[in-house]
Amino acid sequence: MSSDPDKHLTSNPALNAWIGDVARLTSPEKIVICDGSAAERDRLTTEAVASGVLIPLNPQKRPGCYLHRSNPNDVARTEEVTFVCTPNKDDAGVTNHWMAPDEAYNKLGALLKDSMRGRTMYVIPYVMGPLGSPFAKVGVEITDSIYVALSMRIMTRMGRAALALLGESEHFNRGLHGTLDLDPQRRFICHFPQDNAIWSVGSGYGGNALLSKKCFALRIASWLGRTEGWMAEHMLIVGLRNPQGETRYIAAAFPSACGKTNLAMLLPPQALGDWKVFTVGDDIGWLRIGPDGRLWAINPENGYFGVAPGTSARSNPNAMRMVGHDSLFTNVAMTPDGDIWWEGMDAPPPAGLIDWRGKPWTAGSGAKAAHPNSRFTTPMTNNPALSPHAEDPEGVPISAIIFGGRRATTMPLVLESTSWVHGVLMGATMGSETTAAAAGQVGVVRRDPMAMLPFCGYNIGDYFRHWLAMGAKISHPPRIFMVNWFRKDGNGNFVWPGYGENLRVLKWMLDRIDGKVSGRETPVGIVPAPGELDLNGLEISPRQLEQALAVNPDEWRVELESAAQFLQSIGATLPAELTEKHRELSRRLAG
Repeated sequence: MSSDPDKHLTSNPALNAWIGDVARLTSPEKIVICDGSAAERDRLTTEAVASGVLIPLNPQKRPGCYLHRSNPNDVARTEEVTFVCTPNKDDAGVTNHWMAPDEAYNKLGALLKDSMRGRTMYVIPYVMGPLGSPFAKVGVEITDSIYVALSMRIMTRMGRAALALLGESEHFNRGLHGTLDLDPQRRFICHFPQDNAIWSVGSGYGGNALLSKKCFALRIASWLGRTEGWMAEHMLIVGLRNPQGETRYIAAAFPSACGKTNLAMLLPPQALGDWKVFTVGDDIGWLRIGPDGRLWAINPENGYFGVAPGTSARSNPNAMRMVGHDSLFTNVAMTPDGDIWWEGMDAPPPAGLIDWRGKPWTAGSGAKAAHPNSRFTTPMTNNPALSPHAEDPEGVPISAIIFGGRRATTMPLVLESTSWVHGVLMGATMGSETTAAAAGQVGVVRRDPMAMLPFCGYNIGDYFRHWLAMGAKISHPPRIFMVNWFRKDGNGNFVWPGYGENLRVLKWMLDRIDGKVSGRETPVGIVPAPGELDLNGLEISPRQLEQALAVNPDEWRVELESAAQFLQSIGATLPAELTEKHRELSRRLAG
């Protein structure tokens, strides 16, 4: 190592010691402690362009924007090599891959030995949560990836502000990331919740390498939340202001690539009047009980790491505006004039398109021009619909919690739970068709409880128990709903138009909370009664609406049997309250 790390360290003894330990393990050529400044961003961007990590896009069309192409074997989260490393295997539970902590540290330590020789080691101090919030937490990621360093500046509050908040404390998340040679056989993402630590090797993909995101803000934070009495959830947070000027906030949990960002930035249909939608967060929410007995939420992130394909001026006009400048794109296609393109952009592919692998592409190429899980990374401040309370230190009060997945059948457009326990069961047994956001087969229905199956950092049965315990402590709990924008008819066509029209469903939820509509009871929950959904200005046939809201007993018998099998697989930690509620629904369905 050509530079002495002691000359570059902070004033925090614990952080200094840890940086020194990692430097001795990985043997970097030099150490850079990121300060988060614009000058640093410009310098690192210049280096990334010179080394080919970033490709500048057309400055007239995309000022401040760059394209990154990852290794073709490294394009999604790799759940099969993602581990929760607790001393007791039962603490990880049946839904997590488990590895003993000593084994994990030894295995990954051997891979990391001298792995940064000839490379720069970036030390990235960052804050999750608004600066000044009593709920904010500090993490430090050490990485050899300049792409990660630049992305973390977008996704977190990074640099001097984090060091100032940390002060002399030894309590911070320790994240160590090494790209190695990107060999999938040497790829591991290991979480040590009892140590507040994450080690990730062999991947440069965002979900595996931006350790602030799923790794810390969900897997580790969910463990911290159970210990400290709060919840870390895979949830967007959005504010809805009605024409009377009243704003309510909802939190919604969808699996990756199921429309979270679109809902968080929804553009209201003009036919409904002067509604406004404000984004607090599009992916992760930290929820706590406030002194008023309500559930309050903050967005711990500072940017958006969204799925590009399918994002268009029709599906998400706010997202298209915000990626117009100062954004990073990963694995999208590039036009001959240096702009970006992806499938579903509502624009035909131009001649001369270069695909996500850097090769010429035509309609006859037999493959997608942009990878199905290609991404944009953009600052929160780029969002024209950003909530004025996005940086509120106390967060925002939550009136409704929504669970939703991608289901072609069974699940109605909207279904309200009859109690907190029923709502927890809804979330616990939520099913969704898999997407390209995770490696593996696409389109298979799997149970994804609270959209947290890949992200819960401890035993999922204990996680359900924590939800039930939190509900008992909330004196004014939010109502819980299930939604499904993706139901199809017999010809495979969506029966609900989706996108901005989803506000009509959210409006019905608020009307239910206010007692303005009664709903219609079914054996499995409450759906809108005829005439309760505001369909003003919407072209939808009575038959389509009937299909969208249908609760088919035969489909639901299959659904409940499948859900029962999942619940049984959890084992002894499954709360008895959920088993009994499931039996109750089965009895009601049987008539």
